[in-house]
Amino acid sequence: MTTHSLRLTRQQIAQRVAHDIPDGSVVNLGIGIPTLVSDYLPADREILMHSENGILGMGPLAAEGAGDPDLINASRQRITLMPGASISEHTVSFAMMRGGKLDYTVLGGFQVAANGDLANWITDAPDAIPAVGGAMDLAVGARQVYVTMEHVTRDGAPRLLEQCTYPLTGLACVDRIYTDLAVIDIGEQGFVVHAIAQGMTLDQLQTMTGATLHAPEPPRILTLDAQGLVQYT
Repeated sequence: MTTHSLRLTRQQIAQRVAHDIPDGSVVNLGIGIPTLVSDYLPADREILMHSENGILGMGPLAAEGAGDPDLINASRQRITLMPGASISEHTVSFAMMRGGKLDYTVLGGFQVAANGDLANWITDAPDAIPAVGGAMDLAVGARQVYVTMEHVTRDGAPRLLEQCTYPLTGLACVDRIYTDLAVIDIGEQGFVVHAIAQGMTLDQLQTMTGATLHAPEPPRILTLDAQGLVQYT
């Protein structure tokens, strides 16, 4: 990657995801970067947010130091509610997840394979703590699965691989991946580059990816506008 290449922050990844969700969708947000998505939803769209701990109609995160300590999302962060929101027990919430009621789920990820396999609940680190939560239910229950992650690990190892090396959450379940460097779809041939960060070439992105990237059409470019929002150009 060149020194002039754009690299998205966690907030900018969440903002790009939020603006790609269509009007009228019912969306679950997982742990990590996904929890930020509710802060960036376009005001002109009606999007119903779901949290696996039993909230339908979740609003943005509460301001720091504010909010009800009993009103939290799946990451135990204080949140707000939209008008008409409802709160249920876990059995009802998981019935929504498993019953195909969610249009999208946005999950964090450790690894994604070229066929769409997802690993996001434990690594091979000696001190890793298993944390599957409802991810397995969401991976197979939502109509579309979006994954947010950094493109490589802290050590520079690829997170997008031919095959996952960590225990799997779901098989062939991922539809799209948002990283700090690209937006990548899962196609019949594997990873298909939908968009790439400004200043980066496909060859450079390939060196940071553990499986072949395909680009049957020129990828769109991820840029920042005057307000710092991520745009496709």
